[in-house]
Amino acid sequence: MPEHPIRERLDDLLARKEQARTPGSERSIQRQHDRGKMLARERIEYLLDPGSFHELDMLARHRSPDVAERPYTDGVITGWGEVEGRKVFVFSQDFTLFGGALGEVFAEKIHKVMDMALKVGAPVVGINDGAGARIQEGPVSLASYGGIFHRNVMASGVTPQISVIMGPCAGGAVYSPALTDFIFMVEDTSYMFITGPDVVKTVTGEDVTQQELGGAQTHASKSGIAAFTAPDDKAVLDDVRFLLSYLPLNNLEAPPIVDTGDPIDRETPELLELIPASANVPYDMRKVVEAVADDNEFFEYFSKWATNIVCGFIRLGGQSIGVVGNQPSAYAGVLDIEASEKAARFVRTCDSFNIPLVTFVDVPGFLPGVDQEYNGIIRHGAKLLYAYCEATVPRIQVITRKAYGGAYVVMDSKSIGADLAYAWPSAELAVMGASGAVEILNRGEIAAADDKDAKKAELIDAYSEKWLNPYVAAERGYVDDVIDPSVTRQMLIDGFRMLESKKEELPPRKHGNMPL
Repeated sequence: MPEHPIRERLDDLLARKEQARTPGSERSIQRQHDRGKMLARERIEYLLDPGSFHELDMLARHRSPDVAERPYTDGVITGWGEVEGRKVFVFSQDFTLFGGALGEVFAEKIHKVMDMALKVGAPVVGINDGAGARIQEGPVSLASYGGIFHRNVMASGVTPQISVIMGPCAGGAVYSPALTDFIFMVEDTSYMFITGPDVVKTVTGEDVTQQELGGAQTHASKSGIAAFTAPDDKAVLDDVRFLLSYLPLNNLEAPPIVDTGDPIDRETPELLELIPASANVPYDMRKVVEAVADDNEFFEYFSKWATNIVCGFIRLGGQSIGVVGNQPSAYAGVLDIEASEKAARFVRTCDSFNIPLVTFVDVPGFLPGVDQEYNGIIRHGAKLLYAYCEATVPRIQVITRKAYGGAYVVMDSKSIGADLAYAWPSAELAVMGASGAVEILNRGEIAAADDKDAKKAELIDAYSEKWLNPYVAAERGYVDDVIDPSVTRQMLIDGFRMLESKKEELPPRKHGNMPL
């Protein structure tokens, strides 16, 4: 009996799909593995829950029959799957085909998956490992990039967008990751730059390697581009999965609640000994964050850039919380241009995705200096102020030590909209520190004294006793309560639970005009 025609066609389909699964040459696949890099499909399979990936456009390929090579997938794998049972859309550029360069069909596949993610309200993880635009497709490639950029902006603040740089990302290709919410990079095997080392040397005479110019360490510590880095492909993808556990699927949902098993009434007595006796001695604000967090777990954001401010994610009673805190162990925790930008970006990201914010304050002021003023500390500091004022998520401030001047106001003070403000007994709320204040207020008195040093010390003690405490602010309601540090975790959990039903809306407008 002859075989049914559908069987023959099914065999043809299976053969085509097999070609699509391994479209690159054996040599290109081996080179990818030799560099310590996973293949595009391996990355998706590792990122997503086993068996959950649904591929789209597997059989798409260059539509011109005159093109010599027309492999299936056209150099990018797209589709959707699940991470911890939650829906995620993904695209993964395939360096083994055309060096991962973007052409018309390649871009249309990404456009489709981005459109679908926005329609159904789910995150997009973009795995970048490509050589930019296909030169041979000319302006079509450039217009195709524009379509991706436009969709990045339309999805901004609606669905989480995560870019994972796992190889080259250069030229115009860098702007899609730059428009997304989080950028991950693999150390030693990934890089991003607008113009490469050869062009830089030709134009400026500077001799620099790819990694020095745009590697993970550069972007994690100098440029403020890569929020997270890890040593290899698998470690980075593990971190992407972990980040997704803190985020909602979209801006209309709350982040997932995770039962960590850490008692909500657990006290934090270790915080009683944390603040040094001298106000000029540093301590590590991360220890405060880790002490109050469920299971002492803190997923830090930009840990190597703008280290004078600490940002990241924790859980409190299972709830996803964004943390911002001055870091006394780096430049005394002052606010400068980079710290203001880092924290402003983080605050706006949390607010976009309904993640409540806790702000730990120990700030002596803004960093003085000609460079800071010339480079726009006024404008950049205003970004953080704007971000907090605009945020409608539940917000709690905890003042651990110094809270001086305008920098205190900017750090989510009650006056700019914090829902609750707590202070430890060690808190110092004042316009400035005692020494500087006395030199301004009592200049004549000190000058007239026989023993100027003794007089100044006496006045500093008097100023400190009057102002360098939390009680004047508590009397006026600028601080809601002065609390024992050992109950900080409980107070935060109780406060955020009370604020769960908070409703606050901004005035109707097209958009505000942030001081960019």
